Amino acid sequence: MTKWPAGFAEKYQTLLGDEASAFLRALEQPGQKGFRVNPLKAQTQLFNTSTEGRVPWGAWGYFGEVNGHSVDHTSGLIYSQEPSAQLVGEVAHPHPGEKVLDLAAAPGGKTTHLASFMDQTGLLISNEIFYKRAQILSENVERFGLTNTLVTNHTPAELSPQFPQYFDRIILDAPCSGEGMFRKDPAAMQYWHPDYPAECARLQREILTEAVKMLKPGGELIYSTCTFAPEENEQVIAWLLREYADFEIVPIQRPTGVDAGQPAWADDNPALAGTARLFPHHLAGEGHFVARLRRRPSSVEAKAKKAPKLARTNLTVEQKELWQTFQQAQLPDYQPAVLVAFGDQLYALPAGTPDLKGLKVLRAGLHLGTFKKKRFEPSFALALALNPEQQTQIYTLNLEEWRAYVHGDVFATSKVLPNGWYLLVMNGNGMGYGKLVNGQMKNFYPKGLRFQPRS
Repeated sequence: MTKWPAGFAEKYQTLLGDEASAFLRALEQPGQKGFRVNPLKAQTQLFNTSTEGRVPWGAWGYFGEVNGHSVDHTSGLIYSQEPSAQLVGEVAHPHPGEKVLDLAAAPGGKTTHLASFMDQTGLLISNEIFYKRAQILSENVERFGLTNTLVTNHTPAELSPQFPQYFDRIILDAPCSGEGMFRKDPAAMQYWHPDYPAECARLQREILTEAVKMLKPGGELIYSTCTFAPEENEQVIAWLLREYADFEIVPIQRPTGVDAGQPAWADDNPALAGTARLFPHHLAGEGHFVARLRRRPSSVEAKAKKAPKLARTNLTVEQKELWQTFQQAQLPDYQPAVLVAFGDQLYALPAGTPDLKGLKVLRAGLHLGTFKKKRFEPSFALALALNPEQQTQIYTLNLEEWRAYVHGDVFATSKVLPNGWYLLVMNGNGMGYGKLVNGQMKNFYPKGLRFQPRS
């Protein structure tokens, strides 16, 4: 029997009454794993991942466990995400062409879900305050093959002056007391004490104060936590509605098993019933809270704001020539919007990207590759983002060759092919680049990702 933190069981016995014992029993059971399929990939059929059924509230969600060394995972076809967390992206549901901010984005589940709706258009800024977590976020954005996403490393207070009333949609999956993670990560219980939710709520209000500054009139704010605590859920939303009169709750259409928010756990505002709660004793998931809010268009016409300065290319003549030589030979139909070099690294920025001056950017759109002496070398990120049909030279791997490739080995081919760069394809999706030299495929799989696959 689980030993709960002092005061935890008593708190939920008071809040849940007769349901408390079922709730606590559910938290003692093994957690439910899940994943999403990446709809941006050229081919979306699973190769070697088993499923245990569909997540009923997720367009691309499945119950099941992800093998990090599978073909599906290494090609970016799937992303591991706990089932209840998948409701957040579904509620947010951004549209192609929008400007979207994922304010506390690591490790990347929400960002990759949001991008799945955006079809590589618009601008998605994925921000994380902690640098090491931002690096993990950037790696997951790369694996998912995103081209319209900037990964930034800022506090909300640093970010808000850069983007006043800029975003159509802001998602805040707020740092919280993590009660919904107790069975997935028992160490989370060590941090919990009766005052911890209230402490987290103060931080959540501080972050929301900055988020509000960045949302356009008419835009939407989606707030979520992975905790059950009313202090961090209904009470935070009640505070926001009192503090900002131009915000209103947009009721969430609740799938079967998803509960309504509880007005009685805050200030009895009936609109709070339009928020959503996911309890582990009512559905297959760890637990979540989601609220969708809209900022009403201002009744007073806003003063015309100066359009933000846009990022511009900074390539030298030599860099342009090296890129064009590669692009014309390998990707003749690919025309990126804005090319920017950071030292010897070349990136393609999404159309409409603002000037990046003053921003700490870990990933600026799509990393195209590296300028070497008298040549251009394509990146792993480019291979994952490409539809194989865009590449003039592709090489379809068999399973044995895939194993050699992810292990970092050079492999021979009996196919009669011209020398040069090849997009290596497995299960219909790009896996990385190889360079064929006289029948030997040179390996460019990143050294930090290499592993020994099981036979």
